[in-house]
Amino acid sequence: MAERMLKFVSVAQEQPDKRPAEARRKDFNEIYAPFATEMAEKQASRCSQCGVPFCSVHCPLGNNIPDWLMMTAAGRLEEAYEISSATNTFPEICGRICPQDRLCEGNCVIEQGFESVTIGAVERYITDNAFDNGWVKPVTPLSERTQSVGIIGAGPGGLAAAVQLREMGYQVHVYDRYDRIGGLLMYGIPGFKLEKDIVLRRHRLLVDSGITFHLGKDVGDKDGADTIAFSTLRARHDGVLVATGVYKSRDIGGPGAGQGGIVRALDYLTASNRVSLGDSVADYDSGELNAAGRSVVVIGGGDTAMDCVRTAIRQGAKSVKCLYRRDRANMPGSVREVKNAEEEGVEFVWLAAPLAFEGDGTVTGVRASRMKLGLPDASGRQSVEPVENSAFTLEADLVIKALGFDPEPLATLWGQPELEVSRWGTLMVDRKTFMTSLPGVFAAGDIVRGASLVVWAIRDGRDAAAQMHRWLEETMAAQAEVAE
Repeated sequence: MAERMLKFVSVAQEQPDKRPAEARRKDFNEIYAPFATEMAEKQASRCSQCGVPFCSVHCPLGNNIPDWLMMTAAGRLEEAYEISSATNTFPEICGRICPQDRLCEGNCVIEQGFESVTIGAVERYITDNAFDNGWVKPVTPLSERTQSVGIIGAGPGGLAAAVQLREMGYQVHVYDRYDRIGGLLMYGIPGFKLEKDIVLRRHRLLVDSGITFHLGKDVGDKDGADTIAFSTLRARHDGVLVATGVYKSRDIGGPGAGQGGIVRALDYLTASNRVSLGDSVADYDSGELNAAGRSVVVIGGGDTAMDCVRTAIRQGAKSVKCLYRRDRANMPGSVREVKNAEEEGVEFVWLAAPLAFEGDGTVTGVRASRMKLGLPDASGRQSVEPVENSAFTLEADLVIKALGFDPEPLATLWGQPELEVSRWGTLMVDRKTFMTSLPGVFAAGDIVRGASLVVWAIRDGRDAAAQMHRWLEETMAAQAEVAE
């Protein structure tokens, strides 16, 4: 099989075909075509099978990438899928939305000039073929356990933990405030990056695995028609995992910041995704969360900002500008996403930060200042400083704030003052056991880590499930010993 590999010297790196920008501006379908079999095998064969695979080292899940590339190059796709899914609960999702240019592909050791191995597109190809061929099966525990686990949050972290715990035989119940699973996978990430049928397909598989979902059920301090008290959850289940993610949008002040036409990124993206799913959204129909025919300015430089600008383009905005206080090299969003946005007609205004919002009750423009990069701080990241007398105005009748997310005050919302949080509002856990300050209550994902990547949420969910299993077994053994 070795003769099939190390083709990077003769085969150029290629990504799947990308639909022309003019065509993809008109819909929310994924922009990349699936790899043809011959192309996937060729790209997989470029792997150098290096002794220390830095692609795996820099993958939060530690995916055994060289091995499933080798299986793909040999046409042994079912084995490739088995290797891929052994460490990744949702490879079909990571293959689409992971920032491979910053993780696995970005750390490929192939020499400069030959370009890195194509990894994400091959991962997507493997798993999509696995679904098409019926190789992806519901989880079937070897034996059932009487113990039940409650998971708060049906995002990637909570779902990854649910799969692991169900495989061990636990009775798994997942609670989520939304009416569909996925969290930001469903309502935050647009369809052009992750079509919603992909998430819904996984939902059906999880239900077939015996996982019970309680959707449209928010967790609070009291039981109600659409809420369940956190104390009720603790009493109902032998263990609880908090995997809520972080949904509190960071805000921006300044004169005029409270005017109409200035909206939060998550509200905007959720409305767009709901409309794509066929839901009726009043704020979209009224135009409040619809960019059609409007001059849009998005403030921020992360992946959420990229989702917003590219969504506005597809909604038929008059113009779309992204205002970011640093330069392109320091932008936290994916390099590929920035390129895709530019191809689709987004204008980036680098080294600029908002000062005020013009208008008389409804925003008409963003007053901004030019910025310059200063000295690096302790982390090595350069500070930003305003340039004197450099103010300018961008026309805008829709401003979208994409400044990141912070945790909601769960201890207050759930009436649990003893639930310890950090100074940033994230839940405090024992780093080895994932347990919070409440016995039997664990936490994982962004609610512990802070806003991060989907792949990290999956990793945390899997690790937390293993620690919950250990604690539940120890608890049961202790109870049995007392009973004797």
